[in-house]
Amino acid sequence: MGAVLTLTSYPQRTSPVLRGRWVLEEILGTPPPPPPPLVKSLPPDDAPVDGLTLRQRLEKHREQPECAICHVRMDPLGFGLENYDPIGRWRTSIGDQPVDASGQLPGGEKFQGPAQLKQILLGRKSEFIRNATQKMLAYGLGRGLEYYDMPTVKKIGQVLAENNYRSSVLITEIIKSFPFQFRRNAPIEQATN
Repeated sequence: MGAVLTLTSYPQRTSPVLRGRWVLEEILGTPPPPPPPLVKSLPPDDAPVDGLTLRQRLEKHREQPECAICHVRMDPLGFGLENYDPIGRWRTSIGDQPVDASGQLPGGEKFQGPAQLKQILLGRKSEFIRNATQKMLAYGLGRGLEYYDMPTVKKIGQVLAENNYRSSVLITEIIKSFPFQFRRNAPIEQATN
């Protein structure tokens, strides 16, 4: 979606880091930890610095062990979306260089471009389903989830797998779940007293 691609970019360039982080958080539900304090930011455009492209600078950044912990997970996902410019238009070059939308994930899976990245992400269906179930259940309950909600999330995921991952099944199972059926919401007049 163009809105997501724009949200995860800077005004004059894309951000593989922000895009990779978005995929981890919003699609797979496995957010990286926050960055350490005093992290040096990258320039606001795609122009090479000291003869290094943005990709080369990020690869050099990942050589630092304290940075590699997160960037080895985020950066490849973001690079897989580099064919999309800061507002989501398709592009084949950045400046006078061809777009390099290849990557290798920590598990060893290699891809070339967004279509192959999508196929890899489709293979991680259990993470996506768990994340979607957690978000929908939290919305339905009107509160954040707690450790004691996780058996419900797991059970809903199993039922979804048995029913071809239909969204109608997700909604029905949330409504039938114990946390939803027995949720406690204070009446409005009691909450104001």
